[in-house]
Amino acid sequence: MRREVPLAITFFVGTLLIISVFLPPAEGLGEDFTVFFDIIAVFAFFLGGGNLVRVHLTKLSRRKEDWPYSIVTLLGFALMLVVGLFKLGNPGGIAASPTTDGSYFQSIFDSVLLPLGATMYSLLAFFVASASYRAFRAKNREATILLVAAFIILLGRTPFGMALTGFIPEQFDLFQVPNLAVWIMNFPNLAGQRAIMIGIGLGVVSMSLRLILGIERTYLGGDER
Repeated sequence: MRREVPLAITFFVGTLLIISVFLPPAEGLGEDFTVFFDIIAVFAFFLGGGNLVRVHLTKLSRRKEDWPYSIVTLLGFALMLVVGLFKLGNPGGIAASPTTDGSYFQSIFDSVLLPLGATMYSLLAFFVASASYRAFRAKNREATILLVAAFIILLGRTPFGMALTGFIPEQFDLFQVPNLAVWIMNFPNLAGQRAIMIGIGLGVVSMSLRLILGIERTYLGGDER
């Protein structure tokens, strides 16, 4: 019974949402369920916060590897929670949004989290460069095509690319590096992106049907199917 009820709810809601897409009189049902999903998401935030505290408190109590970082995580979590929940330093008072300009919540976000995020993204550039070097080795035909296309696109984004092929007549301007880079992005690259999106769409449909029909049950917990 513990599994039959969630399966029945999943089947009912999934079927109802599919029907609401194809039947105009039922379009409002999809919008109503979106509100219910937002309410459920609020409880998911509570569960996520509780799980964060539990995991890091366990790590602290057992002095696991890198446990001092757990102290920073818990202090940051508690600080943002208190400042945002009680609207401390908010010019608009308790009724205003926590992200109001000048509030402590927004000031901490702008002064701490945004610089940290920018730092992480700047470090990712080195990892991307390293991965690109390994991926673009011309080991086979496919890797060679990828290497040539990447080189043309990178060269086409610089003034040197135009200076290198600027002598080509206008009737053959497609072979100028900047124009060739645009062609690669608009045709072969776009075709590949659309193929990937179609594959993702088919995967979403397949997984949705498995969930609605009760074939996929991993969301219930455990490995039982």
